[in-house]
Amino acid sequence: MRGASKESLARAQEALAGVTVSEGLGDELFSIAKVLDGNGALRRALTDPARPKDSRVGLVEQLFSGKISAQALEVLRVAVGGRWVSSRDLGDTLDQLSVEAEMAYADSQGKLDEIEDELFRLDRVVAAERALADKLTDRGIPVSLRQELIRGLLQGKADPVTVRLAERAVDGRGRSLAATMRAYQVAAAARRNASIATVRVATDLTEGERSRLAEALGRQYGRQIQLNVIVDENVVGGVRVDIGDEVIDGTIAARLEEAQRRIAG
Repeated sequence: MRGASKESLARAQEALAGVTVSEGLGDELFSIAKVLDGNGALRRALTDPARPKDSRVGLVEQLFSGKISAQALEVLRVAVGGRWVSSRDLGDTLDQLSVEAEMAYADSQGKLDEIEDELFRLDRVVAAERALADKLTDRGIPVSLRQELIRGLLQGKADPVTVRLAERAVDGRGRSLAATMRAYQVAAAARRNASIATVRVATDLTEGERSRLAEALGRQYGRQIQLNVIVDENVVGGVRVDIGDEVIDGTIAARLEEAQRRIAG
């Protein structure tokens, strides 16, 4: 997001931080985002800069009072009171806030690390199981059936927060499943004021090696680093680390490629 939308997102995040987060708040915010996705007229009415703020807030109160929690309504009031570059930015904001609400609830229950680990492991399972990934991302299969599939896969094996987020990721709201799962992991790390480092190695790291690598990266970037370690047979010795848009590639393959480029140049 950019400009006014970014500022409005920040105010909505402050509103979320100011309410008591219940277990169902994330689902409520996501449901409202879906309502806006399916109703362009309502979406435009709630983001029309020519319409007074009080009118926009009054409209959501008329539509949602008594149908959603007081906490969800308060966050929604602040959101529609903002200014949006695109009408779709409002729905995207409510989607993002729904994830942040889930992470805040998990944090309040002392389960944030567990959720983050479960999301990462689920991401790897889906990446490794092509048949499963195809079914979960097949737009020809109704969303409800794909959500039923992921729910059945996780039921009794993962925390309810993880199950809800997985169902939401299958919906995607136009984003890919992989991108959505990645965004959820980033949101969990952000809740702990940490960054995610995706580490690819030929053989798994020991706990001591993980700790030393996390500490070294933490010193380099000046913040806590959460490692997601992937054992990748394509890695030829060394370690490849991805943090956001930055890549630290210390693999033998990367060094060979660099040598070949120098020779060719």
